[in-house]
Amino acid sequence: MEQFDTALVLSRVLTSGVVMSIEKNDRELPALERLLTKRTRRSKAILVNSRSAAVHAALTGQDIGHGDTAELPAAATGRDRAFVDWVGVTATAPADGAAPAPAFDLITLTPENAADLASAAADATAPTLVVDLTGLGFGPAAAVLTDDAGVWTRGERLKIFGAFDLRTMWTQEEAEPGLAPGVQFNYRLSPLVAACARMALAQAGTRSAEKTGDTPR
Repeated sequence: MEQFDTALVLSRVLTSGVVMSIEKNDRELPALERLLTKRTRRSKAILVNSRSAAVHAALTGQDIGHGDTAELPAAATGRDRAFVDWVGVTATAPADGAAPAPAFDLITLTPENAADLASAAADATAPTLVVDLTGLGFGPAAAVLTDDAGVWTRGERLKIFGAFDLRTMWTQEEAEPGLAPGVQFNYRLSPLVAACARMALAQAGTRSAEKTGDTPR
């Protein structure tokens, strides 16, 4: 994304007065969620502030936690594997002769491949899809995409000031108290980063559509 475009996005967010994602009238995070669910053809999105947070949410969303095992995708790095080990999950390999069945698929986006998100997501078959947005250049950011409402609920519950915490704060009534985890993490994404990531993805989609003659998605 050009510096001029970045300046326009930052100016819009800052002059809106909504620079904290816990504010009820924040529009940047919902807008990025809509773009990602549309581009990946998944129904639910969990936005977080790092790749590790997305890996954590993808596992927790499937009730995979301390003492459990999980197969990781081939794209997982040594750092990803170290984090999974720190969480207390043991990484496993496919059984002999068995096809890989990772707990989540992993896509790492950069300005060079951002236009390929839709096709990469179409090839993903795991229950959840982790999309690392950090490489777009606006700070640590990632998302977990899924069609499973239970995965989304547990993943959102992992975040301090996730969707359920905010609902509780705004209504003064506990939202889904039975789903509260034993510990939560400061994984909530900044509206500023979300706005810049969305602009980069939108522009990548436009460039891709111009090459193929399709309508931008």
